[in-house]
Amino acid sequence: MEQIKWDIHTHTIYSRNHHGKGTIEENVQAAVKMGLTKIGISDHGPGHKGYGLLRKKIPEVRRIIDELKPKYPEIEILMGVEANVINRSGALDVRPEEWPYFDYVIAGYHYGAIGEAPVRDLALHGQNWVLNKFGTTTRALKRYNTDLMVRAVMENDIYALAHPGDKQQIYIEEVAKACEEKGVLMEINNSHPFLTAKTIAVCAEYNVGFIIGSDAHSPHRVGHCENAVARLKESGVDPSRVVNL
Repeated sequence: MEQIKWDIHTHTIYSRNHHGKGTIEENVQAAVKMGLTKIGISDHGPGHKGYGLLRKKIPEVRRIIDELKPKYPEIEILMGVEANVINRSGALDVRPEEWPYFDYVIAGYHYGAIGEAPVRDLALHGQNWVLNKFGTTTRALKRYNTDLMVRAVMENDIYALAHPGDKQQIYIEEVAKACEEKGVLMEINNSHPFLTAKTIAVCAEYNVGFIIGSDAHSPHRVGHCENAVARLKESGVDPSRVVNL
């Protein structure tokens, strides 16, 4: 079974309401045990009303990570964030003064994130949730979702796009083209079904790189990628295009 070399999509107790189950150090210890060379802590962006990292806790997370580095010299420990894509302007839910705290930013669409227009955002989440439940969408909604994602990619210094196509239907070719232009990695998420084998193959027609993320919400899932690797193999895309495999 293929194994990832490093994992930068993991959650901890700093993703609120018990969304993450382990401490930062427990995730680091799990990564060391797995033989990973790098671990990233990427709790949910502060704009998520259910799971978001509290803004006042951002310096605390930074301090803890910096204190752990000399304790675990065998592994590189990074601080990231899984920021939320919701604003029509393209802005994420990370404020300009908060960006320097993070070593990298992952961005993705999630229900529960409220941005510049709360009423519109709630309506968008509702439409996406209902239509996804029934496996359908409208052209207008798919167009809106796609424009939202493309704008977020083009307007920000994003390292990777989390589970593109999850929770919202998009024109994946347009998102892949934007990622190609900006050098943004597209994530094959182990905990969510996106990218699917089919959309991996579609995205691979563009000059984009891929990254596998465990999206671990407990330490024992850090570094695990069985589902993602299976979809990659099904897609037929060369594994060398995955930066951490």
